[in-house]
Amino acid sequence: MSPPLSDRLAVLPQYLLPKQALTSAAGRMASAHGGAFTTALIRRFVARYGVNMTEAANPDPASYASFNEFFTRPLRSDARPLAAADWICPVDGTVSQLGTIDDGQIFQAKGHRFSATALVGGNAALAERFRNGYFATLYLSPRDYHRIHMPCTGRLQRMVHVPGDLFSVNPTTARGVPGLFARNERVVCVFEGALGLFVMVLVGATIVGSMATVWHGTVNPPRPGHLRAWEYLDQNITLNQGVEMGRFLLGSTVVMLLPQGPLQFAPDWASSRPIRMGEAMATHSLG
Repeated sequence: MSPPLSDRLAVLPQYLLPKQALTSAAGRMASAHGGAFTTALIRRFVARYGVNMTEAANPDPASYASFNEFFTRPLRSDARPLAAADWICPVDGTVSQLGTIDDGQIFQAKGHRFSATALVGGNAALAERFRNGYFATLYLSPRDYHRIHMPCTGRLQRMVHVPGDLFSVNPTTARGVPGLFARNERVVCVFEGALGLFVMVLVGATIVGSMATVWHGTVNPPRPGHLRAWEYLDQNITLNQGVEMGRFLLGSTVVMLLPQGPLQFAPDWASSRPIRMGEAMATHSLG
């Protein structure tokens, strides 16, 4: 089934925009130390998007030297308590979609699915591990906290930077662009946890200047235009549940692939539901 005509028309200009150039320009501006201009920009952003600065470790907009520093601001240590759950929510944002992976296919929006193989950069063997597993697609809007945390304790296995487009990842675009999350630039992080292998895919978007992980630092730029991979099997990089694993510079999306098994998402988790990092996301249960 095709997406509604209104959604297709709404995303049409994105096919024509110079998205790479816009993203590079936005990245340079966001990293600039602009003094009073930077402070004014931050204050305007806070007012425009209703950012809750009372949760920030440093609530004073004038204290941030660059927009990026503000955008990736840490929260107070007591702002996000961690639930007692097998899987906790890794981000603040909104549930885009979640559910089972059906024979390797992931639901994006009405009329759209994409393959787990395409999402992880063409690694069919990795995707096969999740053929009938579970997924959760979590959207971070501009107003949200943009650090990404571990849903459970995991040992890092591999990281892949997959080049791609830079479409917006807002709900309208998700409805209007086929295979959106498997065609945008993304960073695929593979972990082994107590309940099995799991994957966290950080999806880039228009004006997302870069993505970074705590073990590597900034992954992009550079953007060489070809797939890059890093192997960590010979290193013991283990991140505990709830600790930071990465961050976005400007809003985007995280797609999680979870292992097969008796997994149950939290009863109130559904598409369009607001979420907060640290709340219960899912449990493994036989009943």
